[in-house]
Amino acid sequence: MSGVFDGLKVADFSWAIAGPLVTRYLADFGATVIRVESSQRPCLLRLSAPYKERVAGINRGGYFAFFNANKYSLGLNLGNAKGIEVAKKLVAWADVVVENFSPGRMEAWGLGYEDLKRIKPDIIMLRSSNQGQFGPHASYSSTGVPLIGLSGFPPFIGWPDRTPLPVPVAYTDIVSPRFATAALIAAIDYRRRTGEGQCIDVSQFETGVHFLGPAVLDYVVNGREGSQTGNASPHGAPHGAYRCKGDDRWCAIAVFTDAEWDGFCKAIGNPPWTTAPIFSTLHNRKENEDKLNQLVEEWSMNFTAEEVMTRMQSAGVAAGIVQSSADLVADPHLKHRGYFLKLNHEEIGPISSLGQAFKLSKTPAEARMPAPSLGKHTDYVRTEILDISDEEFVELLQAGAFD
Repeated sequence: MSGVFDGLKVADFSWAIAGPLVTRYLADFGATVIRVESSQRPCLLRLSAPYKERVAGINRGGYFAFFNANKYSLGLNLGNAKGIEVAKKLVAWADVVVENFSPGRMEAWGLGYEDLKRIKPDIIMLRSSNQGQFGPHASYSSTGVPLIGLSGFPPFIGWPDRTPLPVPVAYTDIVSPRFATAALIAAIDYRRRTGEGQCIDVSQFETGVHFLGPAVLDYVVNGREGSQTGNASPHGAPHGAYRCKGDDRWCAIAVFTDAEWDGFCKAIGNPPWTTAPIFSTLHNRKENEDKLNQLVEEWSMNFTAEEVMTRMQSAGVAAGIVQSSADLVADPHLKHRGYFLKLNHEEIGPISSLGQAFKLSKTPAEARMPAPSLGKHTDYVRTEILDISDEEFVELLQAGAFD
């Protein structure tokens, strides 16, 4: 089956998450993606847990296995002049170059956008960095976790009486590839129509701020600073995750309208407290939210999370169980949609990889091959793609180009 990106050639110089997630989208839908790597400085994800069976190894990282399925790995030493020569051959082959190093790193290798255009005038270069390629802070190096703070997320996360909490993952690394991929598709379409390439400058900082748009608008218009609210919402009550029967089992419930409140009361059997004046309106329920949450949880603890969810949904109230990783893997809906892909890694063995969250009816994503071991496809790339002869390969290998 052909994919929408069949024939698209991608030289992937990126690492960690922000770049590789972009190229994973392309690879899943048919693009040929060559991941440039080196044992001199392995990708952070190759060295990051979780490891299958808790056995560490440069080819055993679970994160790397997810973000790099369907790609080829070329072992190349970019700290070597001959290695740079090979990299430029790869650029001449490619339609798209992706990188997410700190600004200036690619230029230091002679692989900046102006350098690439001299090799291939219509090249498209996607650059994803912390704060963009220009500006007073562009040269600052960072990772996704500090960017969460810079983007302004912590003041909204956690409970009002506690210190702010960061998102426990590099959130901007997960958010920015969505913007980057959309921009890249636009650039590909532009080149198809005009024959011209371009450079895409993605600021992970700015993509993070985008997700706080309502809070920024509230400040600009009303002068109101956002704050931590826990699970509460200014527009609903009850609104939160409530303890249920079992070990660490919870169900999220959200009630906004009077009709939903009536449905909620019916779902829990219309106990006398639901008719108390302190709960008669949304305003009153918000004023007495702590008491309301206590009463809701006293009820929910008598039922499993699934029972609470079913009762609420049947009454027209938004509710969903708080799923663990085990729940997600066993989720019948995700199974039915084929969300988890089964792949067989040469070192890890059988693994599950997350699929794509969208389906194309004519050209769905395919699980063609697992994430590669470091340098696994070096020989394939140099012979089938770069047309490097055996004699030249030996010379380059002896010079330290391949690694």
